[in-house]
Amino acid sequence: MKAPRPAPDQGAKSRKPRAPKSPGIKRNFGLLYSGSMAAWFTLFFIVPLLIIILYSFLKKGLYGGVEWQFSPEAYFSLGNPSFLTITLRTVLTSIAATVLTILIALPCGYFMARSRNQTLLLLLIIIPFWTNFLIRVFAWMNILGNNGFLNEFLVRIGIINDYIHFLYNQKVVILVLVYMYLPYAILPLYSTIDKFDFSLLEAARDLGATKSASMLKVLLPNIRSGLYTAVLFTFIPIFGAYAVPLLVGGKDSYMLGNIIADQLTKSRNWPLASAISMVLTVVTTAGVIWMMNLQRRDASRLQDVRRPREGGLVQETGRREVSSPGGRS
Repeated sequence: MKAPRPAPDQGAKSRKPRAPKSPGIKRNFGLLYSGSMAAWFTLFFIVPLLIIILYSFLKKGLYGGVEWQFSPEAYFSLGNPSFLTITLRTVLTSIAATVLTILIALPCGYFMARSRNQTLLLLLIIIPFWTNFLIRVFAWMNILGNNGFLNEFLVRIGIINDYIHFLYNQKVVILVLVYMYLPYAILPLYSTIDKFDFSLLEAARDLGATKSASMLKVLLPNIRSGLYTAVLFTFIPIFGAYAVPLLVGGKDSYMLGNIIADQLTKSRNWPLASAISMVLTVVTTAGVIWMMNLQRRDASRLQDVRRPREGGLVQETGRREVSSPGGRS
């Protein structure tokens, strides 16, 4: 007798083989994504930068604007002693504000990384971003003004008899700049410190290092990437600050951002404003390149340190396999 044939699978007949997806579809989506990003980058970054470069080499118009004649006069004007004074003041103010911001952000980021209430602390850091930039500046003006909260408080408790002029000087400019850009330094430092292995600090303490020595020689070298990012996120916007020196600083606190605004709106010297903008662009670009080179050096040094250890580990493992009973020939 013949064996009965299995019944045909009706579902198999109804199923149709799926056509393989064409690899060209993914490529088209990739071109779409990259093309849109390239168009955005070109339209809103490269084109404005090229316009600024072009205007910096043109001649100032009689009633503002530019005349389409090549003239390097705007760059020659940068040698003016008053401009050099403002440039030096801008650099020193930016460095001082950045250093103070990093010194405050480091313990804050460390405390947040070791705390159990990280979500709450992150929320407290992000809350100032919910308020407009100018409102926060005016809040400081109300606190430090002649009739502000601080003067009223000091008079009422009897520490001073007359009001103190806290505003319109270089110190208050640095204070407000540190407050404005402190979150930009805390967040990258916190994210880097949170990934750090804190058992290394305990090992350093067991080997005889003090708390400060373990922080300087163990913690800081391992969070350099966060430090570099925090410095970039604070120094670059502070170097081009405009609103803070204008509102809480006096004429002796003017920075390059204020000079650019005055040249555009008051003097209507567009080539000079473009030349000053090029100075800001060159300085910030040089800072970014320098920080990127430092990060690459640190990464290469870390790889050089790890390679001998990994090679020694492989050799030691090979020796153990050869010396083991199962590895003998």
